Amino acid sequence: MEQQEYAVGLDIGTTKIVAMIGRKNEYGKLEILGVGRSKSLGVHRGVVNNITQTINSIQQAVSQAEAVSGIKIKDVTVGIAGQHIRSLQHSDYITRADSEVVIDQDDIANLCNQVFKLVMLPGEEIIHVLPQEYKIDGQSDVKEPVGMYGGRLEANFHVVVGQVASIRNIYRCVKSADLELKRITLEPLASADAVLSQEEKEAGVALIDIGGGTTDLAIFKDGIIRHTAVIPQGGNIITQDIKEGCSIIEKQAELLKTKFGSAWPGENKENEIVSIPGLRGREPKEITLKNLSKIIHARVIEILETVFVEIKNYGHDEPKKQLIAGVVLTGGGSQLKHIKQLAEYVTGMPSRIGYPNEHLAGDSDTESTSPLFATAVGLVMKGLEGQFEEDEEEAVEEETVLEQSTEEGEETDEESSTISDEVKKKGIFDAWATRFKDFLDKAE
Repeated sequence: MEQQEYAVGLDIGTTKIVAMIGRKNEYGKLEILGVGRSKSLGVHRGVVNNITQTINSIQQAVSQAEAVSGIKIKDVTVGIAGQHIRSLQHSDYITRADSEVVIDQDDIANLCNQVFKLVMLPGEEIIHVLPQEYKIDGQSDVKEPVGMYGGRLEANFHVVVGQVASIRNIYRCVKSADLELKRITLEPLASADAVLSQEEKEAGVALIDIGGGTTDLAIFKDGIIRHTAVIPQGGNIITQDIKEGCSIIEKQAELLKTKFGSAWPGENKENEIVSIPGLRGREPKEITLKNLSKIIHARVIEILETVFVEIKNYGHDEPKKQLIAGVVLTGGGSQLKHIKQLAEYVTGMPSRIGYPNEHLAGDSDTESTSPLFATAVGLVMKGLEGQFEEDEEEAVEEETVLEQSTEEGEETDEESSTISDEVKKKGIFDAWATRFKDFLDKAE
């Protein structure tokens, strides 16, 4: 099987690391060839805090995926989240030399270059520059400016920013695991690709991805990404609360949460009791399911209210009118019983659990279609999308080389054209990844 036929998504989470290999079948659906999963020991709230343990966990997950699929993994598309991620809105414009010539991709590339050059806080780097609406000579709400005439090209951008040190650590782990980092993408964007339909993105929707260490938020409206946020609270905090509230060890607390946990205390009766074996011959502990669900309820309410504050910051206190499709919950935390009803209660918006099965082939196993793997499926999709773009661009490049010949004595200013060439060659979303990889290679 050729390398170009498949893509590999690597989800480096707080509780688990997943390596997933997939390819498109003849119907354009995603066929999962292999999944590897290992316990994540060196990551805290989405940020690497132990390089050696993270490398070992990545290697375990990759080995599993290789054994299942029979494919040797060389390069990966990696998801990035963590408490260091922040986003901002930015507007910029360029004035074109000749308004009688139609706008092309070079003009959009030049406009995006200006945003990439924005001065960030010390230690921060731009991860994504996501164009929203364009404006040409004062004409607003232009979704596709290519082919139009105009002298002044403006755009609103959603800019995602992260800490250089945290991203560098992820890069180091991937490289030390003998893998090539092909593409970096924000995890909520990957999850959105996997679980949201185009209709939901048009109508307005908030995707809440409840992971082990972080809860990721992505808001879409009119088919455009409007807001992203990473909240440093997730399923691990719920487990910690159960551990302390019931005076049991973490492993038992996690089992209680997944097997008997509920986010709605009213569902349990006072006489429903679960017995936990005592340590080293000690007496077993009896815990009422009512108390367990009260502990879970309190923490889940806190997480959902924090997310809702972020949603309201976008929707000007009336998100219900802005986001017609409501809320979609995904990630491992969305498997908690009655969390859908609690999300509706907190936000006042309709909600559903997001399964990544819309884009998967019909014969996919139930593990792949779990909300637990939404990010991994999205990363595979991003990887395949990147390959398609590269193939298209290579074909265009070959045609251009055949049609054009460089005139003798013509000099090119390499420094000024580097970023622009990258944007044209790799696409707006991948330009940063290429430049950042070069930066990391030099830093070594």
